[in-house]
Amino acid sequence: MKILYILPSLKLGGAEKLVVEMLPLFPKQKVQVDILLFDGSETPLKKQLRGENIKIFQLSNGGNVYNFLNIIRMLPYFKHYDIIHAHLTAPQLFTAICSLFSSVNIVTTEHSTNNRRRKLIFYRFIDIWMYKRFSKIICISERSKYSLSHYLHFDNFDKNIIVINNGISITKFAFPIKTKLGKYIVVTMVARFSDAKDQDTLIRAISLLPPNYILHLVGDGIRKKILLDLVANLHIKERVYFLGNRQDVPQLTADSDIIVLSSHWEGLSLASLEGLASGRPFIASDVDGLHDIVSGAGILFPEGDEKALSSSIKNLSENQQLYCQIAQQCIDRASHFDIHKTVEEYSKMYKEILLNK
Repeated sequence: MKILYILPSLKLGGAEKLVVEMLPLFPKQKVQVDILLFDGSETPLKKQLRGENIKIFQLSNGGNVYNFLNIIRMLPYFKHYDIIHAHLTAPQLFTAICSLFSSVNIVTTEHSTNNRRRKLIFYRFIDIWMYKRFSKIICISERSKYSLSHYLHFDNFDKNIIVINNGISITKFAFPIKTKLGKYIVVTMVARFSDAKDQDTLIRAISLLPPNYILHLVGDGIRKKILLDLVANLHIKERVYFLGNRQDVPQLTADSDIIVLSSHWEGLSLASLEGLASGRPFIASDVDGLHDIVSGAGILFPEGDEKALSSSIKNLSENQQLYCQIAQQCIDRASHFDIHKTVEEYSKMYKEILLNK
């Protein structure tokens, strides 16, 4: 069985990271998966995938991923695969268009509970047409499925929408729970600086805490200058470190005391699963995509409420029993989201599609 994954690029992001972690595991399921990139620019994730001997094709080395010439460029690949699997917006749209000229089965993964185009009324009609072209639509959580079905009014098509939860390599983040905290309390958030994320609230929360509370922000993105300005305005530049995109996230979380994910919305983020698995207490915004995964394990705080967040951070750092209890609950929850299970469910879906063809 031959599957082709299509992505805009392998720049650092949740969907891209998930794909790179999954692809090397498919051969054990007797499934061959290659990858086609609209933008084949060199990135750490691309280098990582190349080291796994995965076939990587690319349509260009940079440029606009929405270039409609990509439709012509990608169509020849369709004849060589049993299933085409599109990830993210541009590949979803162009794969749907290519399916008009090919009989190959196409599937897609919906990686979030929300996106900017859902706010554009005219785009919904394009989306309705696009999603109907796919044999299966994989949503990464029940909330993601509900959100997509509600947006598209897809009640009559729900049989084509299934849920396969994201997974992570649990062993990479399996660190012992800290039994004693040091003088400085290191709080870490791993997330790109985008509209969906809310590092602002976490920065304000740190400003309310004593000077021995240190914040590490791992990631990069279009909102970096806004965040730098906020840190400067709050006069906490000496306590907030912008670490950029990093490949050593497991070690960074191991060196932390508390992990936070402050967001406006999520799908089923890998950062949340990694935070839960890290052996550190995990705190998250009480929003779609985080509530279900964190509730009963980590700590939830009201979206945008820096006072509630700072209080939760302080309580954990000052109460060792609570600290260890929450950390263990998080580890137990993360154990249900092993990436090997995710790959098994994807492989089972592919085989069922071809069996029913």
